Amino acid sequence: MSTCATVSRDLDEPISGTAATATTWLLLEQPGPWGAKALVSSHLDPVLGRALETAAQDTGVRVALIRRPGRHADVGAPRLRQVYAAHTVPGRVWLHSATTHDPRQLLDLDFAALGRGDRHTFDSALRGRPHTGDPLALVCTNGKRDRCCALLGRPLAAELAASGVRGAWEVTHLGGHRFSPTLLVLPHGYAYGRAEAHAVKEVLHGVQEGRIVVEGCRGSSAWERPGQAAELAVRAATGEDAAEALRVVRTTGGAPHWEVTVAHTDGRHWLVDVAQGDSRPPRPESCGTSVLGSPARMDVVAVREPAGTALAG
Repeated sequence: MSTCATVSRDLDEPISGTAATATTWLLLEQPGPWGAKALVSSHLDPVLGRALETAAQDTGVRVALIRRPGRHADVGAPRLRQVYAAHTVPGRVWLHSATTHDPRQLLDLDFAALGRGDRHTFDSALRGRPHTGDPLALVCTNGKRDRCCALLGRPLAAELAASGVRGAWEVTHLGGHRFSPTLLVLPHGYAYGRAEAHAVKEVLHGVQEGRIVVEGCRGSSAWERPGQAAELAVRAATGEDAAEALRVVRTTGGAPHWEVTVAHTDGRHWLVDVAQGDSRPPRPESCGTSVLGSPARMDVVAVREPAGTALAG
């Protein structure tokens, strides 16, 4: 059976620079089925879902629903829900957790402050605390959004959970379902595509050691897409894998060409030329449409030291 994910894989579509963007992720446990727009089409009160969408708009916060891997029978509202918040900007990365009996408490959060990395609003409103468990592996399984996420994501989430990955959760739409199975790893906020269980475990092991695995990485959600591609290119060119060693400090230009400055904590920096191109030949961007498209791709043209010595390109 041909799906958007199999076509993308067969065409070897590059995945760098395709991650969803969010400086802060806010995750709410919601068991049961999810619709295509899960915040307003699940067993969560749709009025609350719309209010959360409105509150998060233009703040850098992205709200998503999570559930434990497995069957999703209608068992009614959970008595106690898990909530996570994670800020992903290097130098200020944190992951806090809380539980709530009433998800309407999330509306007490200062979303603008949360987007800036202020965790105090989460801790005071929900009695949040630093997460002390394993990194979170959030696998997109929102099949109503795209069938690839169910066909490929759910088995991956189940395999991770069955093999003892305690941070495994299913999550709603992460974007880029043609790269399924897709997942987001917190606290650092790097997204991965075409994932397999053994590779995910290596990624999680790396996070526990403070390392980022570049292979299969779509980028960090902390940056816009040109910055995602640029940061990964610097990692590939230099071999730098420390999780918080690099920051995107400046992006100039606009589509279809940007110059991105990537800085290291040791004072070094690189100028990265990123060009936006169209993926050819046309292909389905989603299984939910029969229309063929040419999705934008981020191509790194060159990675340069300030003196102009080319490292890659």
